[in-house]
Amino acid sequence: MSADRLLLTLSDSSDSSDGHSRIEILNTGGYRSDGRRQYELRTISIDLSPQGSGADGSASLTHGLTQVNVCVFGPREAKMRSQTYHDRANVNIEVAIAAFSASERRKRGRGDKRILELSQTLKSTFEPVIQTSLYPRSQIDIYIQVLQQDGGLLQACVNATTLALANAGIPTYDFVCAVTGGVHSTSPLLDLTLLEENDLPNVTVAVMPRSGKITLVSMETRLHVDRFEEIFRLAGEAGKVIHREMRKAVKDRTEQLVASMQSVGRPSTGADVGDNEY
Repeated sequence: MSADRLLLTLSDSSDSSDGHSRIEILNTGGYRSDGRRQYELRTISIDLSPQGSGADGSASLTHGLTQVNVCVFGPREAKMRSQTYHDRANVNIEVAIAAFSASERRKRGRGDKRILELSQTLKSTFEPVIQTSLYPRSQIDIYIQVLQQDGGLLQACVNATTLALANAGIPTYDFVCAVTGGVHSTSPLLDLTLLEENDLPNVTVAVMPRSGKITLVSMETRLHVDRFEEIFRLAGEAGKVIHREMRKAVKDRTEQLVASMQSVGRPSTGADVGDNEY
């Protein structure tokens, strides 16, 4: 499932400005370096077909040139007694970043500081969302593989994990939809590329669209307090746009599975038997 253009239709709150960036983030015509408007999201592509061998659910998602694959296993028996909780399931998240995913081609091991921080951030985001109390003394393993990086890595991991959990049939209280926002001079931008992330103060926000609750706010750079509220609001609106695409993908996948099940259970007609006699 692919959406060619996703545009958050909000009125511009400020004039475009070239600022003092090393690159032209936003030109005088209001266009960014990749041709998008301020509030325009990148192309989203979602594939919920089976990805991993034996996985209970999987999802492949791309935001522009950022691509992430997620496989979910479980709920299943916990491998270690220390990771067993009598009243809930233990959520285990592991992230692997392919060496070829970025231009620097740096191989990151499991002990890499960035990978550990990313894994812990995702774990703290999804533990309150998954209905772990339904699966006591069990474990849910989530494996995330980053194949391409071009900005918005955390948002892609969050959105892909949400889809993989839904595909695995693991109940959650709501979808978790994330988007990254930044500020260029006085102009807010949504869904930043790597070029924009490296040059602008930015924040990643994950929302639960139905309840409006915020499950994640991650900010690694300084952002002026006067701009934070505006970015926060825009990210919430963008989360609703992403939510519609994610719901459509899950619905389409469900309809495919139902159709395939019905075709298997449908009895053969007399014409079919006659055609297959010889």
